[in-house]
Amino acid sequence: MGIAELGFDTMPKSTQLVVVGAGPGGYAAAFYAADRGMRVTLVDPEKNPGGVCVYRGCIPSKALLHVADVITESAHAADFGVTFGKPTIDLDKLREFKNNVVNQLTSGAGQIRKLRKVEHVQGMAAFRDARTLDIEKIDGTKDTLTFDHCIIATGSRPATVPGLSIESPRLMDSTGALDLPDLPKSLLVVGGGYIGLELGSVYAALGSRVTVVEMTGGLLPGADRDLVNILAKRIEKICDAVWLNTKVTAMKEVKNGIAVTFEGEGKSGDQIFDRVLVSIGRKPNSAIPGLDKTKVRIDKRGFIVVDESRRTAESTIYAIGDVAGEPMLAHKASHEGRAAVDAIAGDKNVAFAPAAIPAVVFTDPEIAWAGLTETEAEKQGRKITVAKFPWGASGRAISLGRTDGVTKLIIDPETERVLGVGICGPSAGELISEGVLAIEMGAIAKDVALTIHPHPTLSETIMEAAEVFYGHATHVYRPKRS
Repeated sequence: MGIAELGFDTMPKSTQLVVVGAGPGGYAAAFYAADRGMRVTLVDPEKNPGGVCVYRGCIPSKALLHVADVITESAHAADFGVTFGKPTIDLDKLREFKNNVVNQLTSGAGQIRKLRKVEHVQGMAAFRDARTLDIEKIDGTKDTLTFDHCIIATGSRPATVPGLSIESPRLMDSTGALDLPDLPKSLLVVGGGYIGLELGSVYAALGSRVTVVEMTGGLLPGADRDLVNILAKRIEKICDAVWLNTKVTAMKEVKNGIAVTFEGEGKSGDQIFDRVLVSIGRKPNSAIPGLDKTKVRIDKRGFIVVDESRRTAESTIYAIGDVAGEPMLAHKASHEGRAAVDAIAGDKNVAFAPAAIPAVVFTDPEIAWAGLTETEAEKQGRKITVAKFPWGASGRAISLGRTDGVTKLIIDPETERVLGVGICGPSAGELISEGVLAIEMGAIAKDVALTIHPHPTLSETIMEAAEVFYGHATHVYRPKRS
């Protein structure tokens, strides 16, 4: 079998820039560096760029969430006088749809990689020193690559519950859940964060009886409660149960499932589930062989320590994405990659210093926020004004039968500058970018209020939230207090 058939280019001996990891941060950095004229090598185990996000994370999960949305919308249509029969799930075809989405994106990225003449080595890298990598390729052969600069973009992996891991095919992490091994009659989701809620929503829509257990007092810890509370009502409707302030103390495989022991306010005692999904967060992939032979430092949480330009303590090595700190988001990694490349190219005063990084939970309804949150402002003791526009007053939301949403702006009462934006409702993830732009540009609430939005749209709720701040929103009566 030839080199091309194995999926990697002719192994170069040296390169200006090597990027280790081909996720959204890694391949974005590699492509941008090639655009800037650098000779670039990308090292990754997969045949094409994409990383965990595209192969086993955000992309396949969104494909399945779309299917869940279709099922939910068809049921919701009964409220409008249109009734569909109960859906029949063809699991093989569903997997094929999800896999085709992944293949289309990764093969497209592979073609773009070739057009940019980025060398790709399919294998695993280990550091020999601050300018040399030892690479074990997928055919088992080994080679050496010297570099002027390196960007580490190795991403993260699902975290496990300490002391509770058991060897059982019924126990899944997010990767296993996305493979859709079957549709269990009962599924326990351990962790009420965004990954657990997204995947739990998918399985619930497909027909599984889903239970969510969260050790804290609320779902999506850290997000503003007024946004989460809207979603929580929906989650409680589609799930068998949601147990808060409850932790899992033991798991063992039994003949017909996994027996789980609980302790807490929501549930105490044992219960058997067909499958268990553990989604308690992610850990950085910073345990790279040979990294200790460099000056690169790793903090107590396992993140590689970097400066504003994403440079590590080793001048030739940079790190971006999940491995370099929170938030662990693909779009954050991509922009970090560009900052690192600019610094490597010699640009002056390079810093990854965004005013806002949007976060989206792709459940139904979606939750999205950017910039300062109410929770953060309270912790900081910062004085803010919150201007909310309820979707019950939105013509578009009413026409969709989705009036439970809300849009809010976090505003500095002295300067009237927009500091944060929060949205809960359908398409919140599509709406949040306007808020990010407003924060980045230092817009004041008047800028948003005077921006003419098309009617009737959900985007109008952002404009009307700004109008609420001034006490003259057309569709709600909220006089401004003197």
